[in-house]
Amino acid sequence: MGLALSAPACARSIPPPPPDTPFEWRLPRGLPLPEVPSDNPMTTVKVALGRRLFYDKRFSGNGTFACASCHQQEHAFTDGRPRAIGSTGQSHARSSMSLTNVAYNSSFGWADPGLRTLEAQMSVPMFNEHPIELGIAGHEAEIVRRFSTRDDTPWFAAAFAGDPQPVSLANVVRAIAAFERTLLSADSPFDRYLYRDDRTAITQQAVRGMKLFFSEEIGCSGCHAGFNLSASVAFTKSAKPVLSFNNTGLYDLDGKGAYPSDDRGLMNITKKPADMGRFRAPTLRNIALTAPYMHDGSIATLESAITHYARGGKGPLKAPQLKGFAISETEVAELVAFLNSLTDTTFVSNPAFGDPVKK
Repeated sequence: MGLALSAPACARSIPPPPPDTPFEWRLPRGLPLPEVPSDNPMTTVKVALGRRLFYDKRFSGNGTFACASCHQQEHAFTDGRPRAIGSTGQSHARSSMSLTNVAYNSSFGWADPGLRTLEAQMSVPMFNEHPIELGIAGHEAEIVRRFSTRDDTPWFAAAFAGDPQPVSLANVVRAIAAFERTLLSADSPFDRYLYRDDRTAITQQAVRGMKLFFSEEIGCSGCHAGFNLSASVAFTKSAKPVLSFNNTGLYDLDGKGAYPSDDRGLMNITKKPADMGRFRAPTLRNIALTAPYMHDGSIATLESAITHYARGGKGPLKAPQLKGFAISETEVAELVAFLNSLTDTTFVSNPAFGDPVKK
């Protein structure tokens, strides 16, 4: 599917780059050191360049769309839609995933075990054509020319010193990935309660909800575990992660566990019938800000999500741990109070993560 280029978006006002220095991780308590690919080391200028590029609409075929179009800071780097909309207005089968603590993902996307780094993941929105997302396919040279300006070139040269062609699509990807690795969140009320021994950080209602969350009867932590409350993670010196994809019993269209034909989860990649409807469990950090829920945004609220799991899901292919459970209205409210305590307001308001040229 082709995409006609419109006139390039106007270049944004770009100051000269500061001196480049090695990047210093300032990790919140409770978070380990992220893994960084050896061919894309972190530096201050590269991160700053990546932040600019993350918000730059020139990084799309028609100059109307940026990474930030689908990953908005106020929504914990999702977009608040049930399903993502691409640069040409086409609707995606899946919702935009949160970039909260994306540096720790052991795989990327909703259901692709082959995407093991942020750099590799970016090829999907860049080149996907069914539907079009960023719409870069066939227009790579034009997009590189957009960043070959008098203002942009010094930034690329500083971030990729020694590269004979610093302005390249590959370096755009490396810079954005470096910035995305800095999107760390660990200052929620729950973090303050757990890691800083602040017993007043969350309400007693949320404390009761926390106990439900980690209980064997409810079993939420079976899929949302560890410091990131997610499926398997990767970080420096961690054991090799075991990739985890589960069928949450969201659909059973034919009595045999069928999911909608436009998205069958892991089965789209493996072609194995047993992988029908299997998706990766995302982080629950900032979950109250990322509605609607599930891979296709088909569940509107946290209360409805809890009800779905309480009923045990649908179909013969659902994960064996989905057995359903009894829960009262009071307990639902307690569980929601705990999930709300995972909201990190400093993360979604941190100016270091926002658009650097936004007025």
